[in-house]
Amino acid sequence: MDETLLRSLTPGVLAVLVRRGADFAAAEDAVQDALVEALRVWPADPPRDPRGWLTTVAWRKFLDTTRAAASRRRREYRVEEEPAPGPAPAVDDTLQLYFLCAHPSLTPASAVALTLRAVGGLTTRQIAAAYLVPEATMAQRISRAKRTVSGVRFDRPGEVATVLRVLYLVFNEGYSGDVDLAAEAIRLTRRLAARIDHPEVAGLLALMLLHHARRAARTAADGSLVPLTEQDRGRWDTTLIAEGVGILQAALARDRLGEFQAQAAIAALHADAPTAGETDWPQIVEWYDELARLTDDSPVVRLNRAVAVGEADGPRAGLAALAALDASLPRHTAVAAYLHERDGDLATAARLYAEAAHRAPNLAERDHLTRRAARLNARRDR
Repeated sequence: MDETLLRSLTPGVLAVLVRRGADFAAAEDAVQDALVEALRVWPADPPRDPRGWLTTVAWRKFLDTTRAAASRRRREYRVEEEPAPGPAPAVDDTLQLYFLCAHPSLTPASAVALTLRAVGGLTTRQIAAAYLVPEATMAQRISRAKRTVSGVRFDRPGEVATVLRVLYLVFNEGYSGDVDLAAEAIRLTRRLAARIDHPEVAGLLALMLLHHARRAARTAADGSLVPLTEQDRGRWDTTLIAEGVGILQAALARDRLGEFQAQAAIAALHADAPTAGETDWPQIVEWYDELARLTDDSPVVRLNRAVAVGEADGPRAGLAALAALDASLPRHTAVAAYLHERDGDLATAARLYAEAAHRAPNLAERDHLTRRAARLNARRDR
């Protein structure tokens, strides 16, 4: 029995049931029952059309489950809608499932969990391990998300930008437990890109590939973070870089610029530089200007732009750009520390690195900032 095949078919079958009127939770239960039936039947009698078989069996399971509570009129209406035997239609319903999982009524955390469960096919245990929470906690989160979208119907197009933000959230979770969420996000985004012709979908895929290409160089042997400027670029995955750049160039050629394309363009400029010293910082600043325009002057974008300005025009220019931003922004203190270090003010930089370490969102970043502070203090004591 090819369990990989079953996993790949599950989202499309689930979407068919939801589109035909099943609420999300009941549809997923029916699909799970159909999968169990497939595991029992297929080894001895494999179907010619696996997707059509699963769709038909899942729909019947759904009808069997709801028949007792449904009125006769409702039951007959749904029976009339039962998929006909034979090959399943070529329409890909997985795309609709993406939009459902990214419904605006869901919190970002719930949308990510539901996407991993319904579209990615991960188990609740795997998702819980990735988020380092008990399986029961994650099961409740997913159940609440299902209830939230149970009344949603596919009567109008979804918002692509919302789907992309959910996928980007998955990607940024990185790696934890036995699930590589970054790789999973890339897999899901590839599937989305194959189903929808949209330059921002391509832009997000390019951005993920370009960031993922640097993954092996981001940490040292002891697990500590390695800043971009100090990474061994010989460890970057040139195949992923080439693919990402090619996808990005095709998207940019359509002249429908979006924020993920702009972010990918910045990542491509970093990837194109043979050494950190050869990075085209002036062009990166220009791309940050575009990105700020596209994101209504996002404070996070302007924070990253301040770093680029500091590299292109000198640390004092970067500090001037930083001064216009709210000091409570995440990583503001760390950026200030870096720019003061570049400017030669080691005492201020060490103090700010220590402050930033106390506010770090994770252990790896806290250790990195603590080491920077300790290194500068050691230099001052010589």
